[in-house]
Amino acid sequence: MITSTYIPVIAASKIKKDMTVLSAASYQWVHRIAALFLILLLSPIFIITWLAIRLESKGNAVFSQIRVGYCGRQFTLYKFRSMYSDMSNRPPTNISSSREGVCEKFYNDPRITRVGKVIRKLSIDELPQLFNVLLGDMALIGPRPALVKEVNQYDQRTLERLKAMPGITGLWQVSGRADTTFSQQVDLDISYVRNRSVFLDLKIAFLTIPAVLSAKGAY
Repeated sequence: MITSTYIPVIAASKIKKDMTVLSAASYQWVHRIAALFLILLLSPIFIITWLAIRLESKGNAVFSQIRVGYCGRQFTLYKFRSMYSDMSNRPPTNISSSREGVCEKFYNDPRITRVGKVIRKLSIDELPQLFNVLLGDMALIGPRPALVKEVNQYDQRTLERLKAMPGITGLWQVSGRADTTFSQQVDLDISYVRNRSVFLDLKIAFLTIPAVLSAKGAY
């Protein structure tokens, strides 16, 4: 479900909507059509993943979380659940963090299920975000969808991440994913926002394939 909430720390004047209404609408519809095609093409993977998650552990197969998107608009992001339902909100203990800053992932996280490890490694857990693209919350390519708690700490420069639709894949995903630090991730997202083009989107799309197959930075 799409929400209409905006994070209060972001004033409309802070984020310039630098795409015309026509170009933004055209861009969105191209991504929506592509997302629909991918959902149909990958439907067997959706079904198999859903069944595997439900058979291994209790709880819904799809996990939802509030994220911040274009111009500070909040929306509900969908992913396949990769953690045990009763552990998803518990902080991990005695394991090392893979990233500094407000967004962290952890090596050998005991909260992750066996199926979860596989779908994270292959980025299958991200596939439900294709429905976010259909709903108009996301694009196929763009900055990482931000957490509310991290946006509340953004400075003026970091707010530039919100000047483009968040994407399922992007520059940081093809540059090491979770092996990148939070500051590196921000730099890559801002670089995308400032230099985005059809050519850059196509380049990222092609680079996503070997990035997923290599599983570098995926855990």
